[in-house]
Amino acid sequence: MARVPNPSRARVTGVLAIAIVAVSLAAIFIRFADAPGVVVALWRMAIAALVLGPFTVRALRRSPLRAETLWPTLLAGGLLGLHFATWITSLSYTTVAASVTLVATIPLWVALFSWLFLGRAPTLTVLFGVLVAVAGGAVIAFGDLAGATATTATPRPLLGNALALVGAMAAAGYLLLGRTAQARGLNLQAYVGVAYAVAAIVLVPWPLVFGVPYLGYALETFLWIALLALVPQLIGHTGINYAMKHLDPTRVATATLLEPVGAGILAVALFGELPGPLTLVGAAIVLLGVLMTTRGRGIVAAVPVVAGDVAGDEDPR
Repeated sequence: MARVPNPSRARVTGVLAIAIVAVSLAAIFIRFADAPGVVVALWRMAIAALVLGPFTVRALRRSPLRAETLWPTLLAGGLLGLHFATWITSLSYTTVAASVTLVATIPLWVALFSWLFLGRAPTLTVLFGVLVAVAGGAVIAFGDLAGATATTATPRPLLGNALALVGAMAAAGYLLLGRTAQARGLNLQAYVGVAYAVAAIVLVPWPLVFGVPYLGYALETFLWIALLALVPQLIGHTGINYAMKHLDPTRVATATLLEPVGAGILAVALFGELPGPLTLVGAAIVLLGVLMTTRGRGIVAAVPVVAGDVAGDEDPR
């Protein structure tokens, strides 16, 4: 099949920037939703999968799942559900600071998995940029910890920390498997539609496990969850998957560390939550790390794109 040129660096970077802004809204929408985390995660993925349903069916007709794309897609969806389940659950057992710090290790796991399974050893510049950005995330997290009271409830911190770490590894695997499925010729819309549906299925038992109701919440709760599905999930996560196909995966994962910076700015504007000095310092370090990993030539990855992918790449929503 004929190949088409990769999109320009400016276009892919622009999509990634929009995606980061979109995912930065997630924490704000979750705050307004005011429901148990596992319930929010389940309905977020279910609504996203339902909205994409007709587009997914159409995309699968153009780009059907084959053996080489089926398993990466199913595994990616399972890992996405696992990411949401473990990370959100970790907040019930450990401090927010510890959970956020461990989840911020996603770029390190992306770099490690890319090296081990894809043979993509990171350059020293990229690796150092990742470490700087992760260090910035740690500064932000421990700034939050410094402001917490000594009576903060952490019933099982080792379990909570382990869940957050599993969540980070699951997110890294989800990003890389999505890149793999697309690089093997699967249409973007087909990939995300199937992956989001699988994630929703994986999340179905979690409210039952934690003894919280699936329904019975205020109408406003479901409106905010719907916005969560439409903006951070469909625009944000889908845009990140689009960028993962065309950019270095470690750099994309590092750029996602801008999410807490964006969420912090929005929290100041909407809730008057002024960040402390350590938060501001950490945000500056994160920005520095992102700049280090994204500068230089050769950011667009040389992955094959077949003609059947064009429609899915034209609209990364």
